[in-house]
Amino acid sequence: MTFTDAIKTCFSKYADFNDRASREEYWYFALFTLLGSLVLTMIDNTASGVFSLVTLVPSIAAASRRLHDTNRSGWLQLLWLVPLIGWIVVVVFLVQQAKEPNQFGVSPDHSLS
Repeated sequence: MTFTDAIKTCFSKYADFNDRASREEYWYFALFTLLGSLVLTMIDNTASGVFSLVTLVPSIAAASRRLHDTNRSGWLQLLWLVPLIGWIVVVVFLVQQAKEPNQFGVSPDHSLS
C-alpha cells in the first residue's frame, strides 16, 4: 500500500470501526497526520487545530482496525490514557504482525509483512 492509498483508504473508511487495517495503512496515515499537524502549526495554530479535529475520528477508526488486525479489541486504545506504560503497550500492539485466523475478518494485507 502506498502513502496516498493509505490516506485515501483511511478517509474513505473514516468511521469504520469493524474492519481490519494493515500496518502500512495505519502507519502511513499516522505519518500523514503528524506531518500535516506539524506543517499547519508552523503556518497557523487554528488551521492545525481544525486539521486535528478533522483527522480525529479517522485516526481512532484506523487504530481500531489496526488492533483488529492483531486480533485485539479496538477498546484497547483507551490505554493511551495511562501515561507512559499505556502508550508503550498500545504502540507495541500497533506494530505487531497480523494474526491469522482472525475473528475480525480477512486480512487486508495478503503478504502479512
